[in-house]
Amino acid sequence: MSNKEWVYGIHTVSELLKQHPEDVLELFLQQDREDKRINDIKSLASAAGVAWQGLDRKDLDKRLRNIQKGAVHQGVVALCKLGGSLLDERGLEALLDGLPHAPLLLILDEVTDPHNLGACLRTADAAGVDAVIVPKDRSAPLNMTARKVACGAADTIPFVAVTNLSRCLEGLKQRGIWIAGAAGEAEQSLYAMDFKQAIAIVMGSEGKGLRRLTREHCDFLMSIPMAGALSSLNVSVATGLCLFEAVRQRQTP
Repeated sequence: MSNKEWVYGIHTVSELLKQHPEDVLELFLQQDREDKRINDIKSLASAAGVAWQGLDRKDLDKRLRNIQKGAVHQGVVALCKLGGSLLDERGLEALLDGLPHAPLLLILDEVTDPHNLGACLRTADAAGVDAVIVPKDRSAPLNMTARKVACGAADTIPFVAVTNLSRCLEGLKQRGIWIAGAAGEAEQSLYAMDFKQAIAIVMGSEGKGLRRLTREHCDFLMSIPMAGALSSLNVSVATGLCLFEAVRQRQTP
């Protein structure tokens, strides 16, 4: 896997310049744009000591088309080192050792759509999740699409890729972290859960949900009450509901 990647879009590149300007290797801006959003990018780049090069829109379109067909650059394209906190099992252990509060973790069990991964990262960052954990295999990569959808969250939230998810879950349980899996058929409601304790919320894949081995390692299974005709939600929407119920409980005296 390359340690460099192209990112694009005003919000994504802005957050990159704010959070990790040292990771920006090349920055290209649409030279015939002088609106406030582009000027803000220029100011951020100047303040961070990042040089930029002006290109006309056709050149930017061509550059991005060679990277990802159909992507919309909004006049901003950057080549960057893969930033953020990309951790393995040892990194996760060190992170947990240093937390001063009960951990709130998000685990994505074979979520394969980069758009869903990016949306989950953005929500996890907003909810104050301590780390997002995925299995190395059969999971969406933290690529340009995921980073674009995450709107900068990929550069702020620790992202952990583990070799063996079942072993990781067992290790978390040995630390006293409860494992709560989301499953549509579960009898226990999301709103009956205790999220004030140290907990990891596990979301299953877009189609099949939680794998059998993952279910077996869960201490609890919970469902989201559904009042309509449909029986399931998009994984990123379901993730948001679960995480912000945890936020609500943790902020309630």
